[in-house]
Amino acid sequence: MSDSGGPDVTQELRLPWDDDPNDLYEHAPCGYLTTLPDGTIVKVNQTFLTWTGYTRAELVGHRRFRDLLSSGGQIYHETHYAPLLRMQDEVHELAFDVVCADSRTLPTLVNSTLARDGSGEPRAIRTTVFNATERRGYEQELLFATRRAEESERRVQVLQQIVADLAAAPTEAEVAEAVVRAPEPAFGATSSSIYLVDQERDLIVAVASTDPTTGNWDDMPRSSPRAVARVADRGDLHVVGSLTDAKQHFPDLVETMRRSGRNTVVLLPLTTGPSDEQSSSETLGVLAFSFTGERQLNDNELRVVRLLGQQAGQALDRARLYDEARRREDRATFLAGTARSLDELHRLLPKARRLVDRAVPEIADWAVLRLQVGPTGLLEEAGGPAPDPELLAAAVARATTAGQPIFPGDTDPLGCVVLPLTARGRVLGTLALRMPLDRRGLAAERAFLTDLADRTALALENARLYEQERQIARTLQRSLLASDLPSGDVRFAVETHYQAGSQDLEVGGDWFDAFKITKDKLAVVVGDVVGRGIDAATTMGQLRSAVRALANAEEGPARLLVGLDRFVERVESARMATVAYAEVDLSSGELTYACAGHLPPLLHEPAGSPEFLLDARSAALGSRAGNNNRTEHRRRLPAGSRLLLFTDGLIERRTRPIDKGFEVLAREFDQRRDSPLQGFTAALADTMVGRDNLDDVCLLCLTLGTEERIERTIGAERVQIALLRADLRGWLESHDVDSECRDAVLLACSEAVANAIEHGYRDDPFGMIDVTATVSGDAVEVRVTDHGTWHDAVTDVARGRGLQLIRESMDQVNFDRSDGTTVTMRRSRGEAK
Repeated sequence: MSDSGGPDVTQELRLPWDDDPNDLYEHAPCGYLTTLPDGTIVKVNQTFLTWTGYTRAELVGHRRFRDLLSSGGQIYHETHYAPLLRMQDEVHELAFDVVCADSRTLPTLVNSTLARDGSGEPRAIRTTVFNATERRGYEQELLFATRRAEESERRVQVLQQIVADLAAAPTEAEVAEAVVRAPEPAFGATSSSIYLVDQERDLIVAVASTDPTTGNWDDMPRSSPRAVARVADRGDLHVVGSLTDAKQHFPDLVETMRRSGRNTVVLLPLTTGPSDEQSSSETLGVLAFSFTGERQLNDNELRVVRLLGQQAGQALDRARLYDEARRREDRATFLAGTARSLDELHRLLPKARRLVDRAVPEIADWAVLRLQVGPTGLLEEAGGPAPDPELLAAAVARATTAGQPIFPGDTDPLGCVVLPLTARGRVLGTLALRMPLDRRGLAAERAFLTDLADRTALALENARLYEQERQIARTLQRSLLASDLPSGDVRFAVETHYQAGSQDLEVGGDWFDAFKITKDKLAVVVGDVVGRGIDAATTMGQLRSAVRALANAEEGPARLLVGLDRFVERVESARMATVAYAEVDLSSGELTYACAGHLPPLLHEPAGSPEFLLDARSAALGSRAGNNNRTEHRRRLPAGSRLLLFTDGLIERRTRPIDKGFEVLAREFDQRRDSPLQGFTAALADTMVGRDNLDDVCLLCLTLGTEERIERTIGAERVQIALLRADLRGWLESHDVDSECRDAVLLACSEAVANAIEHGYRDDPFGMIDVTATVSGDAVEVRVTDHGTWHDAVTDVARGRGLQLIRESMDQVNFDRSDGTTVTMRRSRGEAK
């Protein structure tokens, strides 16, 4: 005891019993081993023997410590334990699996100390062995819990990503694609497929799969006994864990599972609410995914699977509402756009063509429109390939007879919607459409197609009535135009053309007329009455009659316009009408003309460019403003001249100035200078305004008799040769000169003019060349004269091929050099040289 009365801790405490040191060693709570430096066991306690099942005699002197270790432990003993012990003289808490006498494995923790003798050499190894069985179990349990937590966290992350993907997927197809790819990262599934419920068609539709080659990958009725249909009907999650389970509950899965080696299949309904609220939950589809081998899903995994089904179902519900709203909007936009587009056209054929072109591919991949108009009907088709013609003809006949649309069923071999086009109680025809497969049975789609048929029928009926009324109007218009134009006089020819405005049903006020005042005086007139309709047409007829009544040989155009002014004072509807009136003396070729508010006539003489006759202009008939002084202008026209009278519809456009219209008309008129008169005005109108003109177009072209003699003077430029050839060709053709003679004359004349330019005017670029040609019953004679200086006439003419070509082409060739150089050439008609 210490001085303070407490126990003396410096002295060893005495226990109430005495421990035997040998017993303490033998029965210690850990194993003790003493081995020689080579590992041979020389001493071992009873605790270690009890743990391992060995006897002392089996170990002491017979076994080394490393011999008691597992294969991996022996390798670790050699590579780590022994080197560390030699370097450090001790090792601590090294894990070894000791193989017991009955081959069990005992997990242990080992501490060893190397004892050395006085000289430092290894003498013995003392080892303490602790039983780590419970610790190993705890560590394994902890590792398992950690892994399970990590898997749960990973699964939650995957599910969060899937939910994000579903939220970002606006359409049903995109939602299905996101759902079908979820089981692989979330649960380690081998493959998955998604089926959606189509309530209107009463089908379970296969939508997407990560491996469509496995399983029954096709659509099925909702009443099918197959596993997917049964799960969709019940709305319950099913896990088929083995082939035995499949045989008992879902026999249709047995063959698929056996063939693919996938022994666990999960059938997950995609619902709009929790599975325990069946009354308010709707099953929109089924997600089927499988695992290779048997796979047990724990409670946490099953909760995640059900959550996936709810999230996917809600996303599908939202996507279907979005798809339907977008589809309705698209259909409404299509109907409105189609109505506007068809309203832009008035003709039946363009409307039919535009309808079909809009339908394909926007709402259908094939369309055909058949209308019962005219003797042969009307057919417009687009897209392809077309259905079987016989099946289509039968469907068209049924729809036409019944007056009801035909919507194909799922087994219908035609696969087309046939819509009768009914307007005013009469079936006009049919519209057949091949729609996308997934939209054929929808009630909303049927309502849309019915609406489309009604609108189409009305638009086409209006077009039919428009064309019918337009034809009546055109017939009336033509009946009011002059039909008794003079003919049979070789001194002139008249060609006319009338083209009604394409978008107006009413008759117009444009008119033309041509008549003989006397046997040698011809009158031509083109006019335009203000307004449209029957009143304008009646006025036009009255004005035309007034012109004929007022025209006489003594008065002339100016006095005739004065008489028309008096006429419109009594006929108010004729006020502000415009007239271009001309008289031609056929014996002298003198033209006298006047214009009352009308566009100027266009004249093209044989030798020259087209020009507008801008003289003798005054205000429209009955005008109370402007120049009412009626004047006239005279001009002599050579034979071969062409005079064009026309109305404003030929040149006026909203998109260009009128001066540009005059310029275009003059150019087109000039380019047709050699064209035959027959068809001349129609071709000119077609080029200037096309077929869809907005205003009426009226033309009258007068051609005077051809010249017996043609005289031209051209500049000494090679570009003039082509113009001369064109002019001369037209003159020869007008005299019915045979082609062989014509070609020979053109070649010889061109060569003679070229020689004159090259030799006569080589130093005078401003020289002029005179060309004169005459035609008789048996020959054509051409004279080419220049006033230049040929330096060596004989040498210049002979050195080239020009003279040779002239002599080969013509029958007679003469040169006269008394005043410049004149080449006279003659060629007989109707015979070869």
